[in-house]
Amino acid sequence: MEDKDISRAVIKRLPRYYRYLGELIEDGVERISSNELSNRMKVTASQIRQDLNNFGGFGQQGYGYNVKYLHSEIAKILGLDRTHPMIIVGAGNLGQALANYTQFEKQGFKLVGIFDVNPVLKGVSVRGLEIQMVDELPEFIKKYQVEIATLTLPKSKALEMVKVLTDNGVKAIWNFAHTDLNLSVPSDVVVENVHLSESLMRLSYNLNRREKEE
Repeated sequence: MEDKDISRAVIKRLPRYYRYLGELIEDGVERISSNELSNRMKVTASQIRQDLNNFGGFGQQGYGYNVKYLHSEIAKILGLDRTHPMIIVGAGNLGQALANYTQFEKQGFKLVGIFDVNPVLKGVSVRGLEIQMVDELPEFIKKYQVEIATLTLPKSKALEMVKVLTDNGVKAIWNFAHTDLNLSVPSDVVVENVHLSESLMRLSYNLNRREKEE
């Protein structure tokens, strides 16, 4: 398939397709039409077809989509058909909560290490992994060929830590620090900034709008 630019809106919908298709597999559904998928996802059938046509279509006229096949093809597009060694830097409440979320590993994100700057946490076990100190990062990243770093440090420590991570070969950062890191990383490093407070604010806005409508 020829490489082409895919809009961010389409990319944001791909994990939803993957999740819904996984639920269909669990329910024993073998095939589904774009109209049926539309009813479940609250996305128009036309939008679904347009999105999937960016990657080849996958459907058959009069048949719809083979659920398992489409699920596996979207997994390949998302890079979920292989294992991604991942670490967490920042072993506070959020870091430990993420470490305890086993669903990540079912999707190919294998947590191989947890790190922190606080010596009090050294050696504390989180789901079978002992928390290590950040001065051990360079050797660890190279040894385990770490691809992804989840960053849950305070903003004041984030930029300094990003340099350590990228200098030692990390190519993707899942950033929960309260700052955008896109301009602070080399061009060959990808960043996904997650601002939990912004999500909560959007929820508050929608709640406020709903109350006014009522």
